[in-house]
Amino acid sequence: MRVNRILLSVALVVVALVIQVSVLARLHLPGAVPDLLLLTVLGLALVYGHVGGALVGFGAGLLADLAPPADHAAGRYALVLCVIGYLAGLAKPDNGRLRSATGPMVVVVAAAVGTTLLYAGVGALVGDTAARHVGLPSLLFTAALYDLLLAPFVVPGIMALARRADNDPLADTNAAAQSPDISSGWLSGGTGLRIGRQRNALRVKTARARVARAGRIKGVKRL
Repeated sequence: MRVNRILLSVALVVVALVIQVSVLARLHLPGAVPDLLLLTVLGLALVYGHVGGALVGFGAGLLADLAPPADHAAGRYALVLCVIGYLAGLAKPDNGRLRSATGPMVVVVAAAVGTTLLYAGVGALVGDTAARHVGLPSLLFTAALYDLLLAPFVVPGIMALARRADNDPLADTNAAAQSPDISSGWLSGGTGLRIGRQRNALRVKTARARVARAGRIKGVKRL
């Protein structure tokens, strides 16, 4: 990953983790807790792709595993967010543009459900049965609901910051060159130059036609 991507990812992850632990975790909402850290990973993965999403997810999950008051084995949430970040990065649009908000919302819901299932599954492997006592269906529903309500305020802003950090507000350079942008197509295609060349060609043809007509007229007069 580039240096600017690493710095931005670290800053966003740290801020999200602080808000997650100090604010969201203390709301005492029924069921799950809104996962701001997950939404941050999703926003970065939709811009950086599957490799960047996996790296950011692993780092964010590892920080969450080590941050107090963590009550689970270190590396558990890192594994979950690494997988989720990789899968979310596969949904990155090829041209860097999102046609609608439906795609990201589907990614958020799938990631919320997948994170809860993976976390509970890994916990079951290490002997943690807390999800069974709370109720897995309730956790799945509330996690998807809270993250879906929070996503419009987080994911677009994260994606915009990630693109600005790359000095490319739309997408990668190659993808932007392939995108059907009308203004860029006119500029890159040299439309104005082509029109000027066509006008010059028409003037030359007109002048040649006049010379040819004049030659014909003079030839007729001589006869």
